[in-house]
Amino acid sequence: MSRHWSSRREWDESDIRFRPNKRGSRPRTKDTPEHPDAELGRVVTVDRGRYTVRMHQGEDASSSGPESRAPLEERVVLGVRAKALRRTPVVPGDVVALVGDTSGEEGTLARLVRIEERSTLLRRSADDTDDAERVVVANADQLLIVVAAADPAPRTGFIDRALVAAYDADIDPILLVTKADLAEDPEDPAGLISHYAELSLAAVISGHAEEDGELEAGAPAPGLDPAAVTRLRGLLCGHVTAMIGHSGVGKSTMVNALTGADRAIGGVNAVTGRGRHTSSSAVALNLEPSSEPGSPLDEAAARDSWIIDTPGVRSFGLAHVDPDDVLAAFGDLVEGSTGCEPGCAHAAPEGGCALDSWVEDGHAGAHGPSRLASLRGLLSSLAGSAEEQDEKRLGLSP
Repeated sequence: MSRHWSSRREWDESDIRFRPNKRGSRPRTKDTPEHPDAELGRVVTVDRGRYTVRMHQGEDASSSGPESRAPLEERVVLGVRAKALRRTPVVPGDVVALVGDTSGEEGTLARLVRIEERSTLLRRSADDTDDAERVVVANADQLLIVVAAADPAPRTGFIDRALVAAYDADIDPILLVTKADLAEDPEDPAGLISHYAELSLAAVISGHAEEDGELEAGAPAPGLDPAAVTRLRGLLCGHVTAMIGHSGVGKSTMVNALTGADRAIGGVNAVTGRGRHTSSSAVALNLEPSSEPGSPLDEAAARDSWIIDTPGVRSFGLAHVDPDDVLAAFGDLVEGSTGCEPGCAHAAPEGGCALDSWVEDGHAGAHGPSRLASLRGLLSSLAGSAEEQDEKRLGLSP
């Protein structure tokens, strides 16, 4: 018995070995910090992992009463995403919570720790068969679709795709036709107004006008039709509006007129007929208060009115949209689909599709045949049809 115990080794704490943990020795927890002291702001632009945020305007609590409380000065803060958000895209229009140094002073950097619940999300894909979707804008309740009457030529395929994306995201679309002075019929430039006459689609026609004397503060930019800018201000007042369109259609010119900004303006390539890219990233801007008598766009309303200018797009893929939801963007054809066979793909009348007879009877208006052709082109593209070339499938053809 004595020999047995003597053969045993005496152990102490120096004999304990710890296996190194490459993830660190901090205890793991599923509890996410709530950050109750975080401040809210709206993302206005994104640049290489840095997020420019316009902080929500508050009131000076040091004032004696509610009536005497003055609004605090708005701050623009630069921030980075917290590690917990590294897989979540943050885009212009997002309302985010920030902690750290939110003073907005030069050289400071805050941390984005939370994205507030989004009301809407505008998305697109590279093409109609690419499952990788791109988030364009968050929390927009309106989509301003900008096309030029000429130079570059308008493409109804792009408009139809934008309408599909807007209805899929539960966003109200608005059509803006620029350069109407270049069209043969300025009242119906390129036939776009009559083409979409059967839809409940708000449309604004803008052209160039001669300058008349000096411009007052808040007046439209030189060259733009004042009536069009005034009407557009009324439609955008109190809303968050995303603006999309091809390069060269005049988006930046209109943004400058609406906001007083100085966005770079480009032209159209004389060889290709396409616009040159001037905006490299999306940016959210407040509308400029109007000096016009009776205008609802005062300083308070302007702070709540946003327009998000996005870079010019050459394609607008809809891979994220269910084919069954595409028809919703064709309001002039929806009622006719009630006569279709169950499970109808609306590809051709041979499959029991009633849309052809609906169009032939004139229920979809004079442009019904072209509208039906556009619908079927989209559905065919989403199904991965190889009959059309890529350029046509992405809405680049008329």
